[in-house]
Amino acid sequence: MASTVLSLRLDSELLDRLKGHAAKRGMSVQDYVVRTLVRDDFDERFHAAVDETERFYRSVG
Repeated sequence: MASTVLSLRLDSELLDRLKGHAAKRGMSVQDYVVRTLVRDDFDERFHAAVDETERFYRSVG
């Protein structure tokens, strides 16, 4: 998988909070943010799949 650079501008308060969350998990801020984004993306796709399955079974039944 190819990677691309994403640059973010954060205020110091948010960056400090991210550093704290990352440190608790023994991660870099970059790894923590990427992991969070991947998890959120999975959650959205999972919920969309569940919704689609429910619509399918309602239309069949």
